[in-house]
Amino acid sequence: MDVPVANGEVQETGDFELDGVTFPAAEVQIEFMGPAGEGAIFPTGNRVDELEVPGVGTLKATMINAGIPTIFVNADEIGYEGTELQEAINGDDKALAMFEAVRAHGAVEMGLIEKVEDAANRQHTPKVAFVVPPKGYAASSGKQIAADDIDLLVRALSMGKLHHAMMGTAAVAIGTAAAIPGTLVNLAAGGAQRR
Repeated sequence: MDVPVANGEVQETGDFELDGVTFPAAEVQIEFMGPAGEGAIFPTGNRVDELEVPGVGTLKATMINAGIPTIFVNADEIGYEGTELQEAINGDDKALAMFEAVRAHGAVEMGLIEKVEDAANRQHTPKVAFVVPPKGYAASSGKQIAADDIDLLVRALSMGKLHHAMMGTAAVAIGTAAAIPGTLVNLAAGGAQRR
């Protein structure tokens, strides 16, 4: 962790902004070493799987255990642009049911649960996120973000709802997947070798 210090004291003020956080502050940079912990980074052994979800279809999915177990799918395969904010999904019971089905079936494939019905007892993981290549969008603050200023777009659900910001552990999963060639996240970010 890199905490900014000025005159021997922690610097709290700054101009770093993060969507979902109400005011700018000093940026604290963090690094996660060994983000997969004890298990395999790809529980299925694949960077991209064909995830069969009854009622939804067969989706390309990157299922990764880095930071927090996460299932990444392409936004266009599930009918989204990747620029959606909370109100576009959290009030839509059909959408939330679809995401829960993806989460439950992915959890089985990742070995987190034995059967789909067990997902109701394991709400916290895996997370489900959808990705697209960079494009301009309006942030939750209303600020316009240009496509040239970002590498990709990711929207993630936590505890059955689209999250208002990006969870730190999901950011670890995003960063790890982006750095590994061939994952959906890496491909959405242009497919180049990354660090």
